[in-house]
Amino acid sequence: MERALDFVEGVGESSSPPRSFGGGFSSYDVRTDVYNRLVEIGHDQAVSNPDFREQLEAHFNRLPPSYGLDVNIDRAEDVLLHQSLLSLAKDPEKRPVFHVRYLENISSRADEEDQGIASTHSSPRPSFDATNGGAVSCHKRARDHATDYEACSKLEDLNLDVRKNSKETEERFLTDNFSQRQEQSTIPLHEVIFSTIDKPKLLSQLSALLSDIGLNIREAHIFSTTDGYSLDVFVVDGWPIEETDALHEAMEKAVARSEGSWSRSSNSHLAVEKPLAAAEGTSGDWEIDRRLLKIGERIASGSCGDLYHGVYLGQDVAVKVLRCEQLNDALEDEFVQEVAILRQVHHKNVVRFIGACTKSPHLCIVTEYMTGGSLYDYLHKNHNVLELSPLLKFAIDVCKGMEYLHINNIIHRDLKTANLLMDSHNVVKVADFGVARFLNQGGVMTAETGTYRWMAPEVINHQPYDQKADVFSFSIVLWELVTAKVPYDTMTPLQAALGVRQGLRPELPKHGHPKLLDLMQRCWEGDPSNRPSFQEITVELENLLLESDSQANGA
Repeated sequence: MERALDFVEGVGESSSPPRSFGGGFSSYDVRTDVYNRLVEIGHDQAVSNPDFREQLEAHFNRLPPSYGLDVNIDRAEDVLLHQSLLSLAKDPEKRPVFHVRYLENISSRADEEDQGIASTHSSPRPSFDATNGGAVSCHKRARDHATDYEACSKLEDLNLDVRKNSKETEERFLTDNFSQRQEQSTIPLHEVIFSTIDKPKLLSQLSALLSDIGLNIREAHIFSTTDGYSLDVFVVDGWPIEETDALHEAMEKAVARSEGSWSRSSNSHLAVEKPLAAAEGTSGDWEIDRRLLKIGERIASGSCGDLYHGVYLGQDVAVKVLRCEQLNDALEDEFVQEVAILRQVHHKNVVRFIGACTKSPHLCIVTEYMTGGSLYDYLHKNHNVLELSPLLKFAIDVCKGMEYLHINNIIHRDLKTANLLMDSHNVVKVADFGVARFLNQGGVMTAETGTYRWMAPEVINHQPYDQKADVFSFSIVLWELVTAKVPYDTMTPLQAALGVRQGLRPELPKHGHPKLLDLMQRCWEGDPSNRPSFQEITVELENLLLESDSQANGA
């Protein structure tokens, strides 16, 4: 499902809209190929429905970009199958809608296993129910259809066995799983597609359902729509024959006896009223199944953990892993605090929480992977000097994210360009809540929390502080955006901190816009009460952006 984290900088249900594929059919994308393919084969909907293009575009737009990457153009009809299942899922009486079909027999030889699923056989397209506008009924079976299937490259080696004891090591499991496959000459593969309301623990529920029938999950392609539905495609083995009628009946029985409501909408990213389950010693709706989490290269290292690029359910994620040798009560409390905050934030300018593993000592936090990297790297490693318009857009993104946090009584306490991440469209999001906290928790706020070059003087001086400390840190971020320089770059961090407590501030750039320089100085005022709020800052920056764009357009 389209369900950052940050050390130097710094992946749940979708908290920000998926990436757009572009401006309709005028630009090249997979939808154009799907449409052309369906017209080429003379599919009824493509030929006779005048609104077909718009409906196809709407289908892709409600699904995440990863869905388009999984589409096999030679099996373009599958897109209509998915569209039909999602449509049927709107009826509470039919949920969960599911579709079962045979894929192929594969050899268990090691050389073929190492290459993922073997090449498939061509076959006729699945039947469509003309009485239902082309929709496939949830009772429709795909009989004797060995079909093409485009393996998801990110999950092709996952080879999950949901019946394995979770206490077994991953290495032992992979060895046993491989040995079992070696003993068979061929393994029938089937595809099971589900569609229902997206809700907490849906993946666990579907996995348990498949396991109940005796099926092993080899691949999972999980997608959440923008309007709260799920499309979940599983490639499974464990059903000994190609014929699917009996498998379909077994699925119906498993659905009937499975626990939980299939119709209850989750809005899990909005369910912020519930207490953090980890603090209560129980698993939360956001608990990550480590068997579905693939950890790749290390991106960054911190004092007590490491940040990795990973893959979870076909989605690129960032994985913050706490080192077990560093674990102590204080660190575990900080971990619980960070998860608690991440669960409660849902904004397009705040990094999106995917989930967490809370079973000590294997603690980790999974957030969306921000392909654009950090604003720090963008400015300083790439030496990008910003024009006024993109500079203001970056600053406005930061302000909107911080305004949202402050409205929700959260203080970040480590706002800096390294903790501001960019997506593929250069949208900036606030990340890394390792030292963030709720203002209404009581107690004394810890002094010297954050990073010295961006730290407010009241924090350095061990004085009481509030959200205005974040405003001070923003002033330094704004200075970086204007100058593309590291603050106090001729000083050590400690020298910079000592200077700030005595009134030192970065030198005002000579080329900066006068209104930006004025705002910058008000944000780094020594008296926190004289600093503007992020709401006020956002208004000023948006007005300046309008003014700048008008001048650029000659208005």
